[in-house]
Amino acid sequence: MAQHALERLMRKIEGQEWLDRPGHTLEHGYAFVQNVFGLSQGPVRGFLHGVWFGHPLHPALTDVPIGSWTTAMVLDAMGAGKGRREREGYQRAARRAVGLGVVGALGAAVTGLTDWQYTHDYARRLGLVHGALNAVALGLYTWSWWERRRERHGRGRLAAMLGYPLVAVSGYLGGGLTFRHLIGADQSEQEADRLLQPRDFTPVLRANELQEGTPRRVEACGVGVLLVRSNGQIHALGETCPHLGGPLSQGWLRDGSIVCPWHGSAFDLETGESQNGPAIAPVPRFQARVRDGRIEVRRVPPVVSAPPGSALTRQQEMPVQPPRPRQREMQP
Repeated sequence: MAQHALERLMRKIEGQEWLDRPGHTLEHGYAFVQNVFGLSQGPVRGFLHGVWFGHPLHPALTDVPIGSWTTAMVLDAMGAGKGRREREGYQRAARRAVGLGVVGALGAAVTGLTDWQYTHDYARRLGLVHGALNAVALGLYTWSWWERRRERHGRGRLAAMLGYPLVAVSGYLGGGLTFRHLIGADQSEQEADRLLQPRDFTPVLRANELQEGTPRRVEACGVGVLLVRSNGQIHALGETCPHLGGPLSQGWLRDGSIVCPWHGSAFDLETGESQNGPAIAPVPRFQARVRDGRIEVRRVPPVVSAPPGSALTRQQEMPVQPPRPRQREMQP
């Protein structure tokens, strides 16, 4: 029953058009702050999105405040009814857990806001409420830490009790952003990724029709492919941006990368790797060749990376082997 109530709440929030105005105001204000402090370009932007991590950074950081504040709640319960000295030990541990959660929540807020500014419509409204609930909860837990530091543990526990339900509801809304709206998920050609099409070289365009520095969209076996001629070399990548599905063929070239026209994600022409975010996942790669005056492409299988801590930290992409020629049948 609680699940249905939260689901109705989520849909109700998504339909509140009045949230668009404060959302745009917040986005513009945050963009101004980013530009002032140089956070909107280069490695800082990629760091906040989690490009270096290979996974959106915000969801990972949310585990810190949720886990810490849950620990503090358990410690408060365990300390109740204990002797004075033992109770003081639980109180100190709970205060430290609350403080760790506050620090983690600040990091989660910055990375979450960085991801949220590239959302739209329903996801933007849901994310705005998600962030507002987290901000109120952060204020309550900051108050809880302050009261505990002044040895007013009753007030500290009260503030935490008020903040924890907000964290729980906000976490549910955050799950909706991830699983319903796919924020942070790879939204490139999922079916094409599974089938690895085209498996054989497929002609897609006459070579003389691809101009230097002008991205061009073609199709191979129903899969959208981006063709780019740069410095005389032909590159072929997936045409859909993994972030929110932007058309890379409408983007532009910059320093050996293709830039998404929607939110500025840049992908290396050689490897397809994201260079700055908000996209985290790479775009699919294709081999390209010119035969009989036509450009032919086929899919390059994705990289199978080594597990963390192993000696093989990065496995090179396995080249697609050409089909073996059929041996002639021996004549009797």
